[in-house]
Amino acid sequence: MGGRWSTEQVLALAPDATSARAGRSLSRPGPWSGTGSTEIAVWGECQGSGEAPYQVVVDVTGPAYRCNCPSRKLPCKHAIGLLLLWAADEIAEADPTAWATDWLTEREQRSTNPAPPSRTTSAPKDPEAAAAAATERAARREDRVTAGLEELDRWLHDQVRQGLSRLPHEGYEVVDRVAARLVDAQAPGAAGTVRRLAGVTGAGADWAGRALEELGLLHLITEGWRRRAELPAPLAETVRTRVGFTVSRESLLAGQPHVRDTWQVLGSRDEVQDHLQVRRTWLRGQTTGRDALVLSFAVGGQSLDVGLVPGTTVETDLVFHPAALPLRALPVAEAAPVPTPHCPPGTDVAVAAGSYAAALAADPFVELVPVVLSDVRPARDGEAWAVVDTAGDAVRLMGGDPWPLLGASGGEPVTVFGEWGPRGVRVLSLWGADGMVLA
Repeated sequence: MGGRWSTEQVLALAPDATSARAGRSLSRPGPWSGTGSTEIAVWGECQGSGEAPYQVVVDVTGPAYRCNCPSRKLPCKHAIGLLLLWAADEIAEADPTAWATDWLTEREQRSTNPAPPSRTTSAPKDPEAAAAAATERAARREDRVTAGLEELDRWLHDQVRQGLSRLPHEGYEVVDRVAARLVDAQAPGAAGTVRRLAGVTGAGADWAGRALEELGLLHLITEGWRRRAELPAPLAETVRTRVGFTVSRESLLAGQPHVRDTWQVLGSRDEVQDHLQVRRTWLRGQTTGRDALVLSFAVGGQSLDVGLVPGTTVETDLVFHPAALPLRALPVAEAAPVPTPHCPPGTDVAVAAGSYAAALAADPFVELVPVVLSDVRPARDGEAWAVVDTAGDAVRLMGGDPWPLLGASGGEPVTVFGEWGPRGVRVLSLWGADGMVLA
């Protein structure tokens, strides 16, 4: 699957929330012994309540799972915990144990597809054979994804034909079944979007409009995948990311240019997505003027990255993920943060709205765009709140709580940084007479 999986990909495989929580509790080295991995498998022994540990092995090219625990769930909590440990880079490459080799060999013999090179070594000795095997695995996955997205497209057409009023009555079960099929098809990104639809349906007076937006986004994903060969390469990469394909750190570092700058940390926001802690941290290059989004993930008792602190600058190289609108970036190395008192250059609401429109034109999947607004103040907009610039142009505040902004600004014009989305801007930080304040 193109390197180690992300924690999102692993959790997307969990058959239910209980299994995900139990797997997270096992995503630490303590209960594990005899772990190892190759490019096609990961294995280990997990100590349970009994005397003998459970033997767990996962064929990550399937994926397929084997654990001798009594659970009937697939994957079981032990397989999820092992994969989470592997995704966190806590499992080194090694030669498979005898019991892992036996299962992998038996699975290969049962397969009706042409077998890849021998699974008893960490990497084929012949580079051409390794490349051919990788190409074959990638082609098999694309076939699975295509079948899964075609099934999703038929379901989308059914929703439009039957009407949205049925969605609230069907409940989570139908949506979860569609999402589970996409996970089986190795399209976890699309599965996550489907699950998000379940949270929108029936929630609030405007649920139908929001549900239609989510259905439209899913249709855009299926159409983008169907026509990926016709798309410009950056947009095709964006579609692959939305489907659920990831790029390993090694591939990014080797295949993408390094952008060196002094990056100002403008703001960050933490949230929980499908039982996964996510931190979004926004940077802006002081020389290049480029915006960058650095994501940090944590599962179970893990901690989110604290190296990028709002109100500081770091001098380092970033590598951007390939995309139509390249925002997500990976720091090449850690750098010491330096406090910075100065305010970043901003713009007015009209120019920011134009920049957001241009971002949507470049990448129709983009959800949030970073923006710095100068000389704005909070003001009421009917029952809601907005920020208004000196020209009288306004944009609504997201989040529903204007009091941190009111308290920090005192109602006076300030410079704010936030995330501009389809329903307005969420302020993450601001600069006033007393310097930077986190909103």
